[in-house]
Amino acid sequence: MLHLSTSCRYFYYTGPTDMRKGAYSLSGLVRNEMNQDVLSGDVFIFISRRGNKIKLLQWDGDGFALYEKGLERGTFERPVSEHTGHPIAIGYNMTAHQLQYILNGVVLKSIRYKKRYSHIG
Repeated sequence: MLHLSTSCRYFYYTGPTDMRKGAYSLSGLVRNEMNQDVLSGDVFIFISRRGNKIKLLQWDGDGFALYEKGLERGTFERPVSEHTGHPIAIGYNMTAHQLQYILNGVVLKSIRYKKRYSHIG
């Protein structure tokens, strides 16, 4: 079952992804293209070239969990830089809330967050 938690880190792969790839091929993209540890328990997000399919990959302690969703109509929104409006770099770190919005079809540009305290460091 898919559960998005604020305790996990979420990384979006911006390159074109062949959705025929399975968990082991996607884990190769994580290691070689994103330079991340696929066994960390982080969630890695892949969107198809056409934007109508999404896959989430996570190491679940004893094996890979792969979540896949395909849309009958429409596309998933690809995250863009808040500052430039251009596509973001490979390995972009996003929040569980942003991923939930993408999965539910919410337009990310229309979301406004109120200021909150954040302890950095």
